[in-house]
Amino acid sequence: MRKFILAIVATIFSIGIANAQDLATATERYNQGANALTIGQKAEALKYFQEALGMAKGLGAEAEELVANCKKAIPGVMLSVAKEAYNKKDFAEALTKFTQTQKTAEEYGNKEVADEAAQLIPQTKIAMKLDSAEQTFKENKYNEAILAYKEVLQLDSVNASAILGSIQALCKKGDFDEAKKMLDLAKKIGQGENASKVIGTALLQLAATNLQKGKFADAIKKALDADNFVSNPKAYQIAGVAALKLKNNKDAIKYFSKYIQGDPKARNAGQIALQVGALYQGEKNKAKAIEYYKIAKSYGIDTQKYIDALSK
Repeated sequence: MRKFILAIVATIFSIGIANAQDLATATERYNQGANALTIGQKAEALKYFQEALGMAKGLGAEAEELVANCKKAIPGVMLSVAKEAYNKKDFAEALTKFTQTQKTAEEYGNKEVADEAAQLIPQTKIAMKLDSAEQTFKENKYNEAILAYKEVLQLDSVNASAILGSIQALCKKGDFDEAKKMLDLAKKIGQGENASKVIGTALLQLAATNLQKGKFADAIKKALDADNFVSNPKAYQIAGVAALKLKNNKDAIKYFSKYIQGDPKARNAGQIALQVGALYQGEKNKAKAIEYYKIAKSYGIDTQKYIDALSK
């Protein structure tokens, strides 16, 4: 950003003392803007450039170069200030500034800056709505969040954050059918795995809650549904406990066995194997009872007396 050095004495006779002083002041403002821009004070720089332009406009031909340089500098600085607001997530302010930048750049004939500002305006609108949706989600206002995410998708139908956010909000309010419908959209944009994980994790949490509340049939249903979306042996543990509570020993055996197979290093794998052994013993299946007692023994549980008794 070059500065102007005026030969004030030479201009006095051509434009008059008053105009020369005004031009000197306008030039000083421009140079102050250049200095502020050099040290990164963009808002201050913009203010000085705008002041310089306002002063120089009425000074005639002698100030044409100064006017031109102000008009050249202002749009770029405005764009930079708008970007700073965007990066600070002050999207409302950024939107206002990008709009002003586009208008000013077009007025001053700076097509490059005008085009960039125009491209950033819809991006900012999306970011503003997305930020609003995420805030309402954090406040547990899931219905509002869902509506806000829909507004984002109206502007950007493949916005990954809005799609995943919608799925999360739908799961939080227990609307898994709608969440599953959104899964197809997530798959189309390469977010299928992440979306499946969101749904599966939510279903697993609900299954655990149902188990705690004594809703054993619902716990089994949600746990098995969760396993369709995200592989987590915990689902089979929950299903096994619920089946046991319902005195459905055969299903308990099936689910507990899958739990051990899925997570053989689980801290409670030995205790679960012991439980399965006892269930098989109750079902009069000695071979399977011995098999699982031996598995429990491999985890350090003393089951030799059970093995010996069934081996006779």
